Formats: sequence, structure tokens, C-alpha cells
Amino acid sequence: MESNTDNTSQNTETTSTWYRSAVKTAIVCAVFSLIVLTFFVINYIQFRIIDANWEIQSLNLKKEFGQNLDDEQLLAKIRQLDLEFRQRRIRRLDFSRKGGYLLLGSVVIMLIAIKSADTFKKKLPAPQVLGNKDDEQLIQAKFSRWAVAAGLAVLGSGALILAMGTDIDFGGTNAVISTSYPSFEQVSQNWPAFRGPEGNGIVDFNDIPDSWNGKSGDGILWKTKIPLHGNNSPVVWEDRVFLSGGDPNELKVFCFDSVSGKLLWTGEVESPHLKNEEEPFEVMEDTGFASPTLVTDGRRVYAIFVTGDIGAFDFNGKNIWTKSLGIPDSSYGYASSLAMYRNLVLIQFDQGGPEDGISKMIALDGLTGQTVWETKRPVPNSWSSPIVTKIGEQFQLITCGDPWVIAYDPAKGTELWRVNCLYGDVAPSAIYANGLVFVIEPDATLFAIRADGQGDVTKTHIAWENDEWGPNICSPVSNGELVFMLASEGLIACYKNSDGTKLYEQDLRENFMASPTLVGDKLYLLTEDGVMFIIQAGPEYKELTKCELGEKCYASPAFVDGRIYIRGLEHLYCIGNNASE
Repeated sequence: MESNTDNTSQNTETTSTWYRSAVKTAIVCAVFSLIVLTFFVINYIQFRIIDANWEIQSLNLKKEFGQNLDDEQLLAKIRQLDLEFRQRRIRRLDFSRKGGYLLLGSVVIMLIAIKSADTFKKKLPAPQVLGNKDDEQLIQAKFSRWAVAAGLAVLGSGALILAMGTDIDFGGTNAVISTSYPSFEQVSQNWPAFRGPEGNGIVDFNDIPDSWNGKSGDGILWKTKIPLHGNNSPVVWEDRVFLSGGDPNELKVFCFDSVSGKLLWTGEVESPHLKNEEEPFEVMEDTGFASPTLVTDGRRVYAIFVTGDIGAFDFNGKNIWTKSLGIPDSSYGYASSLAMYRNLVLIQFDQGGPEDGISKMIALDGLTGQTVWETKRPVPNSWSSPIVTKIGEQFQLITCGDPWVIAYDPAKGTELWRVNCLYGDVAPSAIYANGLVFVIEPDATLFAIRADGQGDVTKTHIAWENDEWGPNICSPVSNGELVFMLASEGLIACYKNSDGTKLYEQDLRENFMASPTLVGDKLYLLTEDGVMFIIQAGPEYKELTKCELGEKCYASPAFVDGRIYIRGLEHLYCIGNNASE
């Protein structure tokens, strides 16, 4: 009996020792985690202060440089300031990365210790004698509850830190910095870029209005004056509509309330190339200062202008960063719209001649504006916009420029495949439908390309071509069975996706700058005079109705569930099925 009692006592003592060790380990880990979180908060606050101070200094220096473009000393000062800022940012991001690993490790150990303490506590026998041991167990129970509470506090604080939008880098200083970006499903529920989520001009929303009259106001939910001229299309994310505008004095971004049409804020992109009296910046009237369409990731909105200046703003209108890529050498003025992949802002910066070697594809980190990757392009200046579309299980970044159609990996900028088939001033963008990429050689040919190649696939992957004609501005659209082309002079044609057989051709006797949009079984075609032709998206031409806006229109519309947003020459219009709602 004494032996059994001794064994029981010994086991109890061992279990109690393990229990106390587990509790102490949990407490130590909780305290350590709280210390790391404290440093995270300090790092975050200091980061924001440095960011704000740098922004003020940078803007002041750039304004000063804009008035004295020959001051090499001032330019060197701007570059040095930018270098110091990037070095500080990298150090802080490195701290975030290492601190993140420490925090994760300590939280995991703490949770294991808490679980172990709970297990050992259950194994402890009920006390036979009240007294000091009872008090000890009460203290240990308090420690256990404290450890659990501390663990929950640490986890809650960690969630709060992440929610504050620090965009902590866990991949090293050479990795993509932002880790926060919308899901593919979130993107598909909005109209975040030129011609929609994948740049194909396809509307997946329901209840799109098909009857309105701008002169009588029927079907017009609201219209709002746009402060500055621009030819870019609206982009929409939930309750926000974004546009840009510019003139020789200023470049601006506008944010409107999608429900009321109220102008919520205006953001300015400072440019060193404007307000130069010695060399005034000139653009073609048809292009203007703000032709490229913006892009948004639901957290920030990004705008690029004919001057090569790009700016990022949060949804409250705060300028996050501004970057000058230099004035593009473009014969008609820079007009390629932006694209987005996860946290990357994608810029097709084609310029100069083919022998100049200055065209490139650029990916900027959306949070910081830092260059993530940059790829040279063997093409001259072009006006086509890049698209990012999912082909199979892979996203591809597809671009057009004389003479190449080139697809890249949007995450890395590495080339996937290329086809030599274009010539001239390329403006229409590519689209993807049912396994084929469709591209247009202006005024000449429609090409269908299989998108599963590698390297130069010119001789193997052109599925078919139709060389009767091709638009010089408007991009095509396809429902997977039929592909439609619209010329700026009003000619619309329909072809089979499978082999390029032409099914019909119709002259609408109108002028068009906006690209066609597919809405279910209907095509929406917006003329320069603001008349929307709605026709059936079938193998035969059939006009269903026409809706007049009463104002000139040069930009492609944006579509969301139950709404159409149209940029007129002077106003932004919101069209809905019930103007009283």
C-alpha cells in the first residue's frame, strides 16, 4: 500500500511539475508576443510619420524642380531623398518580416503550452487535504486563466495590427511588398479597369438598363459635371466611381459617389513637366492629357497621364505615392490604360521607334509605387491597353504592339509566348474567348491565336485570320461562339469564333470611339453623338433599340449590376432602370 501511495504521489508531483512548466511557458510566450506587438505598433507609427514627412518634402522639391528643370543639384537632392526613403522602408519591412516570424512562433508555442497545461490539469487528482496545496492549485488555476486571456489578447492584437493595413512583408526585401489584394471573385463583382474585370468588354451583371433618354431625363438616375476634360472611361468599385482629367496646368483624379453622383474628392498628381514656360507641354487634341483609363484594386485607385506621371490614392483621396516615368515618346500622345494583377499595377509603356529599344512593360507595387519588375519590349509606340485574363489555371498578361502580340506572366514579367502578326499604329486591345486570343491589325486583319504556346509560336498557333478589314481604334468582343468588330466609321461585322467565317456586316452610319460591350445576348454600341445602339448578339444583325444621351461621348461605358456609367464630354451619367430609386 505504501508503495502504491508513493508511486501515486510521485506521479502527481511529476504531473504538477509539467503543469507548472506549461503555465509558465505560456505566460512567457504571451509576454514576449505582447512585446513584439508593441514594437510592431511603434514601427507602424514611425513608418507612417516618415511616409508623411517624405511625401511633404518630396512634393515641395518636385514643385521647386518643376520651376527650374535645369537644376541638376536639386534633381540629385530629389533622388537622394527617394533613395533614403526606400532604404528606411526596406529596413522596416525587413523588421516586419522577421518580427512576423517571431510573433507567429511565440503564439504557436503559447497555444501548445496552454493546451498542455489544460491536459496536465485534468490528470491532477482531486486534493485530499485542504491547505497550502489547495491555495497553490487556486493560484495555478488563476495563472492558467491569465495565460488563456493573454493568448486571446495577443491573437486579437495581431488581428488588429493586420487590419490596420500595414501590409507586412513576409517574403524578403526583394519580394513583392504588398500582401493585400482583392480576390478574383471580388474583382469580378466590380468594373475596376478599362472594359471590365478582364478587359474583354463582357458584362456578367443582371438587370442592365436598356431604355433611357438623356433629353427627357427618363432612366437617368443622375448626371454630374466633370471638372476637367479627359477621354478615359469610368471605373467602379462598390460605391465609388473614378475618372481622371487634365489640362496644361494640372492633372487630377475624381471620385464620385455611385449612388448620388456627388463629387467626393479630387486628388492632384504633381508633374514636373507642366507649367514649364520655356518648353510648354503639348498634346494632340484628340488624345488630351488624360486618355488612359484608371485601375482600382478596391483599396487604392491608380491613374496615369499623357506626361508619364502616375499617382496612387486611397479611397479617402489621400495621395499614397506619385511616380514619373518620363514623358513618353509617342506620336499621338500616350493613351494605354492601366491593368491590375493582385497587388501589381501594370503599365504598357510603349514609345519611340522599334530601333530605339525604350518600350517596356512595368509592374509597380500598389502600396509603395516601387518597381517590382520591368521587361523590355521590342516594339515602337502603341496605344493598345494590356489585359490580364485567366487562361486555364494560369493568368496571362497579353499585349499588342507592332509587330508582336506578347503574353507575359503578370507576377514576374517573364515572357510566355509571342506571335508576329501586327503592323502599323496599334490601338485595339486584345481579348480572350473560348481558348483563343483575338487581336486586330488596324484597318487590315483579325487574328485568332491559340494561347497555350511557348516562345515564338507565329508559325504554329495562329488558328485563323480574316484579312477583309479591321478597326483602327475599337477593340473586339466575343461571347465564345461569335466575335464582333466595330469600326470607328460605323461598320460592324460578326465572325465565327471557330474558323473566322464572316456571318454578317452592317453599316450603322455613325462614328464610334467607344468599344462594344457584350451584355448577355445583347451588344451595346455607343456612338460619338451619345446614341447607344442595342443589337442582338447573334449570327444575324438585328437592332433592338436606340437610346439617346444628348451629349458627345468618346469613352467606353462602365457596367455594374443595374447600372451603366457613361462619361460624356462634360458630364458623368448614371443610368438605371428606375430613375426614382
